[in-house]
Amino acid sequence: MAPPNSALISDLVSGATHVPSQFVRPEHDRPNLDQVIQSSDMSIPLIDLQDFDGSRRSEIIKQIGLACQDYGFFQVKNHGIDEAVIDNLLAVAKEFFHLPESERMKVYSEDPYKTIRLSTSFNVRAEEVSCWRDYLRLHCHPLEDYIHEWPANPPSFREDVAEYCKKVRGLAVRLLQGISESLGLERDYINKALAKHGQHMAINYYPPCPQPELTYGLPGHADPNVVTLLLQDDVGGLQVLKGGKWVAVKPIPHTFIVNLGDQMQVLSNDRYKSIIHRAVVNSDKERISIPTFYCPSYDAVIKPAPKLVDDDHPALYRSFTYGEFYGNFWDKGINKKSGTSLGMFKTN
Repeated sequence: MAPPNSALISDLVSGATHVPSQFVRPEHDRPNLDQVIQSSDMSIPLIDLQDFDGSRRSEIIKQIGLACQDYGFFQVKNHGIDEAVIDNLLAVAKEFFHLPESERMKVYSEDPYKTIRLSTSFNVRAEEVSCWRDYLRLHCHPLEDYIHEWPANPPSFREDVAEYCKKVRGLAVRLLQGISESLGLERDYINKALAKHGQHMAINYYPPCPQPELTYGLPGHADPNVVTLLLQDDVGGLQVLKGGKWVAVKPIPHTFIVNLGDQMQVLSNDRYKSIIHRAVVNSDKERISIPTFYCPSYDAVIKPAPKLVDDDHPALYRSFTYGEFYGNFWDKGINKKSGTSLGMFKTN
């Protein structure tokens, strides 16, 4: 399918002095930026992973469990990924979105099942109001199955992104082991439940917005996968819903933000929750954020862990394949009321 003219927001609104009507949210669904909590005291926990595989493991697992239970979000430092790997990715990501439109549009698609695609907003087929975002989405595991599809321009793109993907996958597997142990499960329970595993990433580009109070980079939503590892540049924009209030998460260089997705809520039988979050935009600076979505493979059967089900804690979800869940998520778009697609998979 040929892309429409000026399909990308970064090209459509370049130099704009007002938000075009297709991006303007109804008054009841605007960010209310003056009501967002900016205090660091309310922000998400920062966990130091130094000696995670050594003498501090039990201490760190306890911290992970508390963060998962109380927040559904946490940040990690001393995670073992070199700063140069992170810096190279952020640089090449920005370079990609500064390429000429004709070069970027070579990978444009509105098909959510394509394994590489440049697109805009969230799901242009299912939404009524557009989001102030362009994004490049890549499948990353197994790496050798997908890297040849990735952009060849900028010249270092494949090398820089591949190195990052390998390192982040290793971190995701380690974190899932810790989360599994924090639930009282075997260390490898969650990793085994994901079958062959899946790994996707999005490089999100949020251009400056002349009226950020009227729109979203992404509205409130939960992630459909198991766990997300988010890398941000130094421009804030992520906000987490905590106790009915939106809390800003300020970037800390070279750390990752970890948030639980819908599949973790199912596997834990609601011990841990998939938390609503959103991205807001600003009028001064472009912003780049890069989430890695760690997933089950499409054929993986997801259900509450049997060890977490008993007479007092009945299974809250039926069994389903991740392919079924993911298809429902993309077909319906972001649920306007709950931000998640979990409701139709509950047992009652």
